[in-house]
Amino acid sequence: MNDLEQNLTAAPRPTEGLVALTYVIYGLHAFSAFNGLLSPAFIVTAFLTGWPSIIAVVINYLKRGDVRGTYLESHFRWQIRTFWFAAALVLLALLLALTLIGIPLAIAIAWLAGLWVLYRIVRGWLRLMNRQPMPL
Repeated sequence: MNDLEQNLTAAPRPTEGLVALTYVIYGLHAFSAFNGLLSPAFIVTAFLTGWPSIIAVVINYLKRGDVRGTYLESHFRWQIRTFWFAAALVLLALLLALTLIGIPLAIAIAWLAGLWVLYRIVRGWLRLMNRQPMPL
């Protein structure tokens, strides 16, 4: 366990309402991502463009101050970064798709980004269930 994790576990406990909200946010992100599995859209594009995920990231920003100093702060940072890094990967894939040569690489990046998003949602949710902070 690193220093940040020790500090966050020793930090004040968040309210149960904030813990429940964090579960809801993971659920919204997961709902958007899993819609990509059920439709022709990629997981990552469903994650970024689905209303549940957009609502979740807005809630992350609005409630970030309420979780400051608790282990949930690391979960909010994890969720926000997942969203924005996924957006950057999709932008890269779209730019590559503009060229005929880049299309296979764009598809590979989109698929890997989708798997990465699923990994981040599952890992975060499991650590939240154990009331553990997310690593940096």
